[in-house]
This record gives sequence, C-alpha cells and structure tokens, in this order.
Amino acid sequence: MSAENIGTPSPTTNSNNPPVNGNQSLPESNEVHELSPDRPPQPIEGGETKPKRPRGFAAMDRTLVSDIARKGGKAAHSAGTAHEFTSDEAREAGRKGGRATHAKRRKAVEEKQGG
Repeated sequence: MSAENIGTPSPTTNSNNPPVNGNQSLPESNEVHELSPDRPPQPIEGGETKPKRPRGFAAMDRTLVSDIARKGGKAAHSAGTAHEFTSDEAREAGRKGGRATHAKRRKAVEEKQGG
C-alpha cells in the first residue's frame, strides 16, 4: 500500500450499490412488499427422490467412531478438563434420574392415597 491510500475511506456508493449509511431514503413507490416464508422444497417432477444417506459420524464405521471418542476422552483427561464422578456424586445423580423417570408413577400413587 502506498502512503496516499492510508486513512482514506473507501467509496460506499456506486451505480449498482446504494449508500450504506442509516440516513438513506426509501424508494418512492407505492408498492408494499410483504415478507413471506420460503416454500418447502418441491419434489422434482417425474424424478425419483434420492434416499437419505447418513452423514457425519453416522456414516462412519463403528470402530472408527469409537476410536475417535476414545482419543477425545484421553485428551480431556490429559488436559485436566474431564470430570470424574466421586461415589457420592454418582449416587446423587442416579437418585435424581430415578426420581425424574418415575415422577408420573409416584404422582399417580400419591393421588390414589390422598383422594
């Protein structure tokens, strides 16, 4: 770059692009353009639809996915960012999960006994 171009603003308008500042005026037309959502994709006429193919990890071999996950776990442990549950934390988490899973059943029993 030459010293002449440093600090000079680039032009923000030309014949194809309107001004980019917030003070620009709206076009003077009486037409009102309403926003509407895009239509869903339509199947190609007369063509067969392609079957969905798995992508990402779903398309990979199970052993390869397992290897990648194992490497990630080892990396987290070596970096010190992995969380290891203590016995008490694991017991509490299991208790909460059991209560959440059987909440409807427990509520039904309480209603029978109380009502």
